[in-house]
Amino acid sequence: MPLYKTLTNRENTTVYIWNITESEAWLRTGLELSENSVNRLFTMSSELHRRGFLSIRHLLREAGYTDQNLYYSVDGKPHLDDGKNISITHSYEFTAIIVSDAAVGIDIEKLRDKIQRIAPKFIGYEEEFVKELDDPIESLTVIWGGAKESMYKLYGTKGLGFKAHCYVEPFELDLNHTISRIIYNGDNFKYDVYFQRLEDFMMAYILPAYNA
Repeated sequence: MPLYKTLTNRENTTVYIWNITESEAWLRTGLELSENSVNRLFTMSSELHRRGFLSIRHLLREAGYTDQNLYYSVDGKPHLDDGKNISITHSYEFTAIIVSDAAVGIDIEKLRDKIQRIAPKFIGYEEEFVKELDDPIESLTVIWGGAKESMYKLYGTKGLGFKAHCYVEPFELDLNHTISRIIYNGDNFKYDVYFQRLEDFMMAYILPAYNA
């Protein structure tokens, strides 16, 4: 299918989402890939990963870019050559990118029961809030994948711990918004977290808070 959805919760910030239903051959059509991207594609043994990689290049085109406009720094973070900020995510049949004037992070995670088993590895401050919920799977997925993984992508500093340094304020799922913070190594950053369910997945992205 073509572009699944676009979201704009901030001026000069847009999220582009793709639901991968197309074949790999279809997704290759019309794309001009850099030599580096061609080499990366050939090293991917999973067809699902190749389709995800290609769908992200279609999302770039929707945003007005080409594969040649995207590059990665030595720490693995993606960048655009016009100075705009970008973050990228891929989970099974969904991919998304966010392009913004501000620093950003985005993540999509599949909703799965096992997140309740691994929750003690990434929640601390949030435990009191989560244990009151009747069905915590969606909320835990917002905290884990959306807020904390997105903070890690944005901040990109070694040693940052999800449990020790990343905090998510209590939220209601129907409001699709919360606040998160990174408190680490003398830094104290506050972020707006926007989240939304996409079928059996949860997507969330973060931007510096308005009143940080």
